[in-house]
Amino acid sequence: MENKISKVRLWSSYVLQGIVALFLFMGAVNNIVKTETALTNAKELGYSESSLLPLAIVLLMGVICYVIPKTSILGAVILTAWFGGAVATHIIHGDAPSILLSPVLFAILVWIAIGLRDKKVQTVIPFKQ
Repeated sequence: MENKISKVRLWSSYVLQGIVALFLFMGAVNNIVKTETALTNAKELGYSESSLLPLAIVLLMGVICYVIPKTSILGAVILTAWFGGAVATHIIHGDAPSILLSPVLFAILVWIAIGLRDKKVQTVIPFKQ
């Protein structure tokens, strides 16, 4: 059985991981800077302005762990919890089911990106070869 991962698969995983990490990093920075969009969205979802910094710190910790190879699985767990909180917030807020799809899809992408190259993740979440 071949244990080597193809370059295409490896680079696909890094590109996907980078896109997800960049998106989340930008969201955390928006919360830290307290942009108008961040303030408006927080208010609409029932979060106070004072909650933006702690939420941004948790998100940044997850993203940093996610992009470091030795801690990427820990980062994926933290980000999965983050997306679970997003789903719960949208349910409590009474948003349309289609809105719930976004955090669920991002959580799936987090794991696919790692699973494309990590044998440990592949044993838990098997990818058809």
